[in-house]
Amino acid sequence: MASKAAAKKPKSLTWPNGKKVAVSVTVMFETWPEDSAPNYSVQTTHLKKGTVDHAAKAWSTYGGRVGVWRLMRTFERHGVPATFFVNARCTEVYPDAVKQIAKSGFDIAAHSYTQDDLPSYFTPEEQDKLIRKSVDMLQGCAGKKVTGWGSPVVAFTPETAGLLKQNGLYWTCDVTYADLPIKIHTPHGPIAGVPTTDFSDNRVLRASSRDLFDVHRGLFDYLREHETIGLQTLVIHCQFGGRPLITAVLTELFKHMQKSRDVWFATHQELADWALKQDVDEHTYQSRYFADAAAKKR
Repeated sequence: MASKAAAKKPKSLTWPNGKKVAVSVTVMFETWPEDSAPNYSVQTTHLKKGTVDHAAKAWSTYGGRVGVWRLMRTFERHGVPATFFVNARCTEVYPDAVKQIAKSGFDIAAHSYTQDDLPSYFTPEEQDKLIRKSVDMLQGCAGKKVTGWGSPVVAFTPETAGLLKQNGLYWTCDVTYADLPIKIHTPHGPIAGVPTTDFSDNRVLRASSRDLFDVHRGLFDYLREHETIGLQTLVIHCQFGGRPLITAVLTELFKHMQKSRDVWFATHQELADWALKQDVDEHTYQSRYFADAAAKKR
């Protein structure tokens, strides 16, 4: 994933309408196979190996039973767009929720079939089938085109981006190595890469939900004050972030952000469009703020 240094001066690089901070709301709508459960939950003591964790299984179903609905209502109430990353099995277990995501106008991205179906475990040929199956199931249920992908636990392989492009997808959020959207070159043509975050809601699972607010408020204020352009990604899981203890702080965070004229709430599709319309592969931090050093390298 080689990149070229940007030739533009930092002050010329902006979001649409001159906004300084793009806020991307990423919602994970996830499910597990019948015989599996998430390896994280509110329980502080794990069961011994080989024991079915019925409590964790039940805990994970909150996302489809309640959480996804509360989050949709919260975003609608605040006028905040969001991109929902949906396991294709949700179309079988929670079809009404998947249909409502599309009906409410939110974007839908593919997120494999279940949380246990990681691209890293599959051959390229198997990945291709997994991608096609996931996209077809989501589009068939939601009646809405799927343009993007996010691998569960960001477990992609060197072939994943090319397979996504080959299957007609436009962007991926399997990006942990850049902080602005990039162009990824694959054997099948370019695809956009929209960065994810190192700090999602499950980081405060057994701590204080106020930590989520404090971290993101501080980040938002820092980007506005110290950077000419920035991307802030919120990753919220329906099974956890869809609970009132998180949506309460999300509501407070949205109110804080919306006080600023510098914020642009953007979908992943919009960020992908921005990336592919640029004349460089990656706007590196060096090229944005150390122009002289970047020029010497060229």
